[in-house]
Amino acid sequence: MTVVIGIGNPYRCDDGVGPAVADQLRRLSLPDVETVIADGEPVQLLDAWTGAELAIVVDAVLCDPAEPGRIHRTDIEGITSFPGATSSHGLGVPEAVLLGSALDRLPARLVVYAVEAACLDFGTDLSPPVTAAVPDVVAAVLDEIAKEKPCPPDPRSPN
Repeated sequence: MTVVIGIGNPYRCDDGVGPAVADQLRRLSLPDVETVIADGEPVQLLDAWTGAELAIVVDAVLCDPAEPGRIHRTDIEGITSFPGATSSHGLGVPEAVLLGSALDRLPARLVVYAVEAACLDFGTDLSPPVTAAVPDVVAAVLDEIAKEKPCPPDPRSPN
């Protein structure tokens, strides 16, 4: 099973990038892919990704220096030492990874896509650079899923 977790609050402008990506993926009705929208609380993340072969997390981050809309990709090895970036939440993915490791509740493979935010004020609209990044994040997530589930051989082709 694959789970895509969109972290964020859609009522805090760019913090809604995770839910926006999850919503687009949910509309595709991908087989064997579950989409979850979460607020970033570590136990909620553990519940969402426990037992998954692949967990893909999409979240907004604040970076210094900032380049709103820039997309970062990391895996479980790099998540606790993501230089220059902080989650837009008090606790987040790094804490969930540490807790999941201690409790043996990590997915087989974890990939995180972090999108640099421009605005975390109250509001429902993503900023233009983050809006522009959403299709690229969706495409990147689809590529991750495709790598995990290679196409079956074509039965019409000779062995």
